[in-house]
Amino acid sequence: MPASRDPLKRYREKRDPRHTREPLGDKARCGQGGDRPIFVIQQHDASTLHYDFRLEVDGVLKSWAVPKGPSTDPRVKRLAIPTEDHPLAYADFEGVIPAGEYGAGTVLIWDRGHYRNLKEGNDPPSIAEQLADGHVTVWLEGEKLRGGYALIHTRLAKGKDWLLVKIDDEAADARRNPVSTEPASVATGRTLEEIAAEEGDGDD
Repeated sequence: MPASRDPLKRYREKRDPRHTREPLGDKARCGQGGDRPIFVIQQHDASTLHYDFRLEVDGVLKSWAVPKGPSTDPRVKRLAIPTEDHPLAYADFEGVIPAGEYGAGTVLIWDRGHYRNLKEGNDPPSIAEQLADGHVTVWLEGEKLRGGYALIHTRLAKGKDWLLVKIDDEAADARRNPVSTEPASVATGRTLEEIAAEEGDGDD
């Protein structure tokens, strides 16, 4: 990545640190994990309710908005709309983005953990290389989600949209629906409604 390129420029341009508690993200940085990069899924009750799926890649969180949330059923394909890169510190953000700010609404840490590259071989492609090729496969080790997931570029809609699909492995379970049955934050145990009630009043 050229030194002049700032992957968090768009993120910062959309946010005013005087009015939102979201982390500023001064620059991309390496995560704590090294060989154990992080992922986070944040439920976001903004103009529409959705789930933000984020993977640590090259010092930032690559991000997609998943309107219906992830599935544990390999037969289900979830639309994943790419959004701007987020700073790694955003993985710890839970709270209320004030009205009038970009993404205004309540954010909940729905799941988080580490992930690993599922591509094998003597010199497997990195996640960044897979993103460029339009097909990413990772193994998630979260508190709610576990197992292989694929992000697949659709090449439609001017090349913007992706699909998030559960890989058919031992962790697949068509009977589970964690989006509806496991709504609480893995960080605080709170629901969206509880976060909004506790943090929404009087925050600047």
